[in-house]
Amino acid sequence: MNLSIVIPLKDESESLPELCFWIERVVNEQQFTYEIILIDDGSTDDSWKTIQQLRSVNANIKGIKFQRNYGKSAALNEGFKAAQGDVVITMDADLQDSPDEIPDLYKMIIIDGFDLVSGWKKKRYDNKFTKNLPSKLFNAATRSMSGIYLHDFNCGLKSYNKKVIKSVEVYGEMHRYIPVLAKWAGFRKIGEKIVEHRKRKYGITKFGWDRFVNGFLDLATITFVGKFGKRPMHFFGLWGTLFFLIGFISSIYLIVAKLIESNFSITNKPAFFIALTAMIVGVQLFLAGFIGELISRNSSERNFYLIEEKAGI
Repeated sequence: MNLSIVIPLKDESESLPELCFWIERVVNEQQFTYEIILIDDGSTDDSWKTIQQLRSVNANIKGIKFQRNYGKSAALNEGFKAAQGDVVITMDADLQDSPDEIPDLYKMIIIDGFDLVSGWKKKRYDNKFTKNLPSKLFNAATRSMSGIYLHDFNCGLKSYNKKVIKSVEVYGEMHRYIPVLAKWAGFRKIGEKIVEHRKRKYGITKFGWDRFVNGFLDLATITFVGKFGKRPMHFFGLWGTLFFLIGFISSIYLIVAKLIESNFSITNKPAFFIALTAMIVGVQLFLAGFIGELISRNSSERNFYLIEEKAGI
């Protein structure tokens, strides 16, 4: 199969027929063998019924229905598991991503040899204050911390070599950082393509400030895990040792001062509390943080989702 198109969605029943017919026209013109995987992330409208109707007309359309809303990362993760195409393209279901970009995104993977190509919506039609400004801040922070110089990490329109999506695990809000996950997995040829951004035709945006805040928290997580996931003691051990030494040296100073001057009061000095606190923090960094991170990273249910129904998968 040449192409898998993975589309997460929530309450997009109005846009799905138009989107799928548009995709069909484009891929048929290119004579691609393809599949369209629609992941219904807990929709409350008729999205799943629409998916079933579309599949009855075109067997290349497949569906996954979550029992409840888990988020875009969960939807993409399940879509990646099901994808069979040599090239996997992701896009949003709201018609703000143009399927006309598919042939060029496909060629950049197959002919130009990119592992991953991210879309760049250079001209946007979103609200400048509530969406464009946070997006610019987010992208600047991600570029700085990851060393990957993309303009739009959060663009839903991306293309991947099949090896990439089978090598990364997406959870939490990590869909924003798939290029970073790919880089940590050893895929270095990451490109960018300017893509068309269209005005929303149906429904309302799912973006909120909570996602913006969660995105930065996940950036800190992925940066830590990427650097120290396989050797967490290099991080916890360094800072734990530093804090413990500060506390230990301060304690030695206080003990020596007491031996020299018998009237010297240890417990009335700020250094005593600094030493005690630093030693406790050092021990906690060794134990609580280290063990907690290992448990989190090795949780067997981190990517377990209740799927109510499948179609064609």
